[in-house]
Amino acid sequence: MHSTEPRTIWWDEGLWLIDQTQLPERYIPLKIESIRQLVAAIKSLSVRGAPALGAAGAYSIALAAERSHAGNAFDMIAELEVAADMIRRSRPTAINLSWGVDRALREASEGESIDEIRERALRSAEEIAEEDIRINHAIGRNGAKLLEDGETILTHCNAGRLACVGWGTALGVVRSAAELGKRVQVFACETRPLHQGSRLTAWELKEDGIPVTLICESMSGSLMRKARIDKVIVGADRITRDAVFNKIGTYNHAVLAKHHKIPFYVAAPLSTFDRMNGEEEIIIEERDPEEICTLGGVRLAPLGVDVYNPAFDATPLDLVSALITEKGVFRPPLMPPI
Repeated sequence: MHSTEPRTIWWDEGLWLIDQTQLPERYIPLKIESIRQLVAAIKSLSVRGAPALGAAGAYSIALAAERSHAGNAFDMIAELEVAADMIRRSRPTAINLSWGVDRALREASEGESIDEIRERALRSAEEIAEEDIRINHAIGRNGAKLLEDGETILTHCNAGRLACVGWGTALGVVRSAAELGKRVQVFACETRPLHQGSRLTAWELKEDGIPVTLICESMSGSLMRKARIDKVIVGADRITRDAVFNKIGTYNHAVLAKHHKIPFYVAAPLSTFDRMNGEEEIIIEERDPEEICTLGGVRLAPLGVDVYNPAFDATPLDLVSALITEKGVFRPPLMPPI
């Protein structure tokens, strides 16, 4: 049985997703016809957010199987492995992407015929999508207990339903608290250079009727000093044994929250945890310099200037007050069970 909640990514006689590069001006479903198109959508951030990328990774295997013209099961699996490698390499830092690819590929590879491979791949992807919504509701319920009536929450980037199949992680906590009748409001950082906070988070919260105020991320310290922020909640693209990887700028908020004695929470599913690696082993994706140098086609920086544009930063776990997961709330160095 499928959830009736709106989805960010879904299968309906093919793969569909909401093109997040068009928000907030236009809410446009985009049909994905090929693996190359899906890779482009992932790289351009038409689909983004760790849980949504996990589903995209799984659906990529279903898409590759659906589009395959292989004459036998052996050749089809070989094609799926090539597609899987293309998808994994599209965004290396977000662990959920490769997790979704690997889970669906493993399931599909057990098929003994072309039809069975297709059926297994799609079934696995649909299971991951359904699980994501259930998991995010559980994260929301667990995290809502940490919020008090009347509190103001700071968040960075977008960890709402647009970053997931549905409901959201960090914003799922806020939504769950509001659903319980708690009067919470949010400061949403604009999140340069691609404005996921202003374009996506502010849009989501307005759609939900949750009070939201948009700020530049450089304002968070001043607001904390003035005691206008009660809690900070962010999502995560990967959590290693010693650090949280999230949108660049997250570390700044964590340091400021620690100084001002404000709880700093990270909301993420267990699929985002990477128990095998530490911070030093993780490749941080660097993105196109033009994301910083231009805005809406207008040049903001001189041609030829050197640019450093990492997508993520690492926040040491000793700056994290608690990790909010579907299995409960864990305070580092305590980590959730596998």
